[in-house]
Amino acid sequence: MIKQEYPESELTGKIIGCAMEVHRTLGNGFQEVIYQRALAIEFTKHRIAFSREHEIDIFYKEHCVGRRRVDFFVEGKIMVELKAVIQMEDVHLAQAINYLEAYGLPIGLLINFGNRSLQFKRVMKPGTKL
Repeated sequence: MIKQEYPESELTGKIIGCAMEVHRTLGNGFQEVIYQRALAIEFTKHRIAFSREHEIDIFYKEHCVGRRRVDFFVEGKIMVELKAVIQMEDVHLAQAINYLEAYGLPIGLLINFGNRSLQFKRVMKPGTKL
């Protein structure tokens, strides 16, 4: 599932395992916030430290142009963005990469609960070395 040579593979594996349990229990078809709340319960059960809807300022040429929220910030090092769509699109991946850039993180996960099978992608900030 997760290659051991990837940075933070143990933690990302735990996160994906929690997401699989949520999807196995709830299935697809709910709004994103339902999966977010259920995943928070799983993280707590597995003693994974997290903050939900973690906000960050977005800057353009040293000017704050807005704020964005990532669904989860896990153990201070991994961004987790959730979706509840039938199929993930390139725009979702681009959003996750932009969040990595904004948060200054090298690794994130994009997880989709909207498909019949759980979908997930490991996202790495451009230029991050394995």
